[in-house]
Amino acid sequence: MEGHNKRLAVLVGCNYPNTSHELHGCINDVLAMRDTLVKRFGFNPTNIQLLTDEPGSSSPMPTGANIKKALASMVDQAEAGDVLYFHYSGHGTRIPSKKPAHPFRHEEAIVPCDFNLITDLDFRQLVNRVPKGVSLTILSDSCHSGGLIDKEKEQIGPFSLVDKNGTLKLNYSPKTIPFESILEHLSSLTNINTTDIGTHLLEFFGSEASLRFRLPLLDLDLFQPLRPDEGILLSGCQADETSADMNPNMAGGKAYGAFSNAVQMVLKDNPGQLSNREVVMKARNILQAQGIVQHPCLYCSDENANATFLWQCQNSD
Repeated sequence: MEGHNKRLAVLVGCNYPNTSHELHGCINDVLAMRDTLVKRFGFNPTNIQLLTDEPGSSSPMPTGANIKKALASMVDQAEAGDVLYFHYSGHGTRIPSKKPAHPFRHEEAIVPCDFNLITDLDFRQLVNRVPKGVSLTILSDSCHSGGLIDKEKEQIGPFSLVDKNGTLKLNYSPKTIPFESILEHLSSLTNINTTDIGTHLLEFFGSEASLRFRLPLLDLDLFQPLRPDEGILLSGCQADETSADMNPNMAGGKAYGAFSNAVQMVLKDNPGQLSNREVVMKARNILQAQGIVQHPCLYCSDENANATFLWQCQNSD
């Protein structure tokens, strides 16, 4: 029966070329993960959809609409026993919460190449649609990615003991675009004078804008976690931290996301099965040893915290 189960993946790398927010390692991250999914975890290359903003690439552009379409299609195909994986490497941001009870709270979001934000509420809706018996693993190598699935249970996160004393000497860029910069960019598109980001997103993207801006505040509470919850989030950092895009100075050095690279190192050093918890803790240890001040997190159910990462088979090499 296991041989009939599908393994589906959506891999998104955003480098934002020729912009003031340009990164360098994000496409390298997802290309490396594509190879790992095929060689180690038994994914068929035809079941892996790649979206990058590489100039001249034949892959779809990683716009907000295209990313959500790819994720929705993946979930729509899923049946019990299937393994779903979403890897995002690119900028993240935090937007002020509009809930009256949380005036100082922020909501997490990723920043597609067209700035049509995909928020934690969109990922909550996606996880709620995952059929029972299917796992959806999300690895987000972006700033402020902790908590990217709204109301998902924290297993490893800000309440863990962390060391903020890093000694990073390498050349890197934080994978974040400040809220103010996103607001400025969207204002230039809409020519509307308002600091309400939802107004700009709805004006420019319409029905393709995030649920967080399309639904009345009262309706947002309808998107509660379902039990049992099938979502698993491995985030590159805590919600209040940035993730590093490493750009080595050495000749021939390849740029990479610090968290994506740490996960690759963990998998290379540990060919056997690893739990989701072990992957995150080992990646934390690697980043700490490198002096990189970011703390990967794990958000999922208690059962999934100890489940095998991507359901790797026992006899995999």
